[in-house]
Parts: sequence; C-alpha cells; structure tokens
Amino acid sequence: MNYLCWISSILLSLCIPTCSPTLTSDLFENWLKEHGKTYTSEQEKQYRFNIFEDNYAYVASHNSADNSSYTLSLNGFADLSHQEFKAKYLGFSAGGNSLIRMNRGYEENEDNGVGVGDDKVPDSLDWRNEGAVTKVKDQASCGACWSFSATGAIEGINKIVTGSLISLSEQELIDCDKSYNSGCGGGLMDYAYEFIKKNGGIDTEEDYPFQGRDGKCNQAKLNKHVVTIDGYNDVPENKEQELLKAVVKQPVSVGICGSERAFQLYSKGVFTGPCSTSLDHAVLIVGYDSSNGVDYWIIKNSWGTSWGIDGYMYMQRNSGSSNGICGINMLASYPTKTSPNPPPGPSPTKCSVFTSCNAGETCCCTWTIFGVCLSWKCCDLESAVCCEDKATCCPHDYPICDTKRNRCLKQVGNMTFVRGQENQRLFSTSENGGLGSRKF
Repeated sequence: MNYLCWISSILLSLCIPTCSPTLTSDLFENWLKEHGKTYTSEQEKQYRFNIFEDNYAYVASHNSADNSSYTLSLNGFADLSHQEFKAKYLGFSAGGNSLIRMNRGYEENEDNGVGVGDDKVPDSLDWRNEGAVTKVKDQASCGACWSFSATGAIEGINKIVTGSLISLSEQELIDCDKSYNSGCGGGLMDYAYEFIKKNGGIDTEEDYPFQGRDGKCNQAKLNKHVVTIDGYNDVPENKEQELLKAVVKQPVSVGICGSERAFQLYSKGVFTGPCSTSLDHAVLIVGYDSSNGVDYWIIKNSWGTSWGIDGYMYMQRNSGSSNGICGINMLASYPTKTSPNPPPGPSPTKCSVFTSCNAGETCCCTWTIFGVCLSWKCCDLESAVCCEDKATCCPHDYPICDTKRNRCLKQVGNMTFVRGQENQRLFSTSENGGLGSRKF
C-alpha cells in the first residue's frame, strides 16, 4: 500500500471529521488515481474537489458514530453531489406497477406460487453459493436498473431449473422492451418479464452486450430465444414472510429507495437507514443471513464492484416496519420457469477472429489490403457468391454476378439462365419468387 493510500485509510478509520486542506487535497488526488478519474478543466476539477470534500466530511461524521451498524467510504461516487447521483444512477418506475398487477388480477391474499411452509425456511441462504448468481454488473449512468434486476432474477431461476448459469442481455430489454418501459429512462421488472414471456425468450449478454445507452432494437438478436420463462409472480405487498419464502425458492427482484446519501456512499455492514420508502431503484435479493442478532437481506446491486461489499449490500430485515427498510417489502416479484430452454440454433458464420455473420448468411469481404480482408459484411443467403462490386451477392445456384443490370446468372453448356429480371430492384426472398442480386 503506498503512502497516500495508507493516509486515506488511517484518516477514515480514525473517523477524523475534518482535516487540513493539504491532506484533503492529497486524499482527493489519490482517489482520482484509484478510480481513474479525469476532468476537462481545472474549474471542473475544483468543483469536484469541493463536492469530494463535502462527502468526506459526511463519511467521517457517520463513521465516527458509535451506534451505526454500517460504514461509509469514499467510493467511485464520492465526486458526485447527492442530486447528481440521484439523477444519474437510479431509474426505477414504480408508478405503473398497480396497473400491471391489476391487469394480472392480483389479489393480496393469493398464494402467488410461493408454496414454502414456515418450517422449511432455513436460518440463512445465499444463492451465490449455489452458483445461481452471475457477476456484479455496472449500469453506469444508464437508468436501467430495472433491466439488471429482471435479468438477474431470470439468470437465477434458469440456473436452478436447467443447471446452466447464463448471463442475459440487459441491452435487449433497453432497446426492444418499449411497451411500457423506457430503457435508460426507467422501467419496471414486471413489464420486462411480460415482454420476455411474449417474445418467447431473451438473448445472452455475450451476444447482445450492454452499451450504456438507449439503442435501436436488433431484430435478429431479439429472435434469439436462449433462455425462456413461463411467467412471473408478485409477492404480496408488505408481507415480509412471503418475501422470505420466495427468496428460499430463487433470487427475487425488488424495488427500493436507493437515493439516500448513505446509500450512495455505503461500504460495508448491515444498512439500517434512515431511508425513505419512495421507490426509485431496483435490485436483486440473492439471500439472507444474520449478524450479531441483526437479520439482513443480501442484495446484489448494478453499480459495479467498487460500490458496497464488492457490489453487494447487507440490508436489515425484520426491522419492525411492514414496508421494510427502504421499502424493500413493497414491490417484489420473480419469474417462474419449469420448461426447458429451446435447443441452441445454428452457430454463427465466422468471417474472421473479430467478425461473424448469423447462421445461414455468407461473409463477404468489402475491403482488402495486401490480400488481407479488413472489413466484412453479411449476405443473407447461405453459401452465396460475393460480387466484385462489394455491395451485392448472388445465390450459389446462380453464381454469375451481372452487377450492371443487377442480375444473377448461371450458365449450362451454351445456355445462360437469368434469375430475376433486368433492372430489378434489390429485395428479400420473401417478396416474390424472383431473385436479383442482394445487397449486404
């Protein structure tokens, strides 16, 4: 540990509420290096330093309290004001939840499929130990916490049912689930489950990776139904014992209030508030336990591993409030699954180490240097012939490109046959029986 890191840890561990400007400045410079932060101007840096200094005072003051069950730290959010943090890192839309529950015929006294007796609830449980939880992800400044909570719950039940832990695509939900959800602008897990059920499944994170922003829906990847669900259930509102029974079965999505300043700078220990019950963030409960007589939930967040306990939080349960700490008992749901996933489709067509086309397509090189292809595009025909204009292709049974007339030909003996018509516009095979050359 270098000198500045040692000074940082000593200052916070000794809980000094204030320090000299020089030491605070050194602490800030060390923090910048640790988190790889840079700013566009000295004015911006000074502005961030002032916020950092204020957050430092808040952290040191909290950590000096004798009766707190958790500690705070100068994590990656320490240069953000509380208002900036709330604007950038939340994104849960709780307002529409009553509508979707009403549409599903929700009743407070229904079983909701939990089906676990009180006598079957173990003292502690951690789905990470069962291999049912993927690595902690980072939503960055995209307010799509709802998508990370939903995929986390589906990843969990899929592992439990099929034995396979598959990281699923938040980006597909952000780009394609637009009926009620709003991508990086916020959303709700129930709507995500409904979308995945109607779509027939969801693609993997590897195939449809997270971009940190809203994008156009990729229809080809939308049709890749790698993991499916049968439906979803809502846990009755403010019924903590029912929530506990649900977590015994699988990881569960919950809405919480994540906008408290202490939540922003949480480091370790059992979080006990104070905390509002105004729901504005979504997380995943992956288990529960107790420490020194205090019961807590194990929560997986989507703010990367530099926040909290390597991306996790321990949040008090059995707090005496029906809403739960931060409203955690108010809005919980989970996907249901008993059916196997569809068999995997054909493998993609590999063009190069870094490029591939979908199964059933042909790779066509569009730019070469010294015989090495540097750019590829895809022709949506299998085993096609790539034309020399590097913009069209022909089917393998009509392998001669007539790019001037936009035709594909084949020669049998002295006879030349034409597929399609002269000057025919480019079209897909579904438009009619003819086939001219194809753009890619």
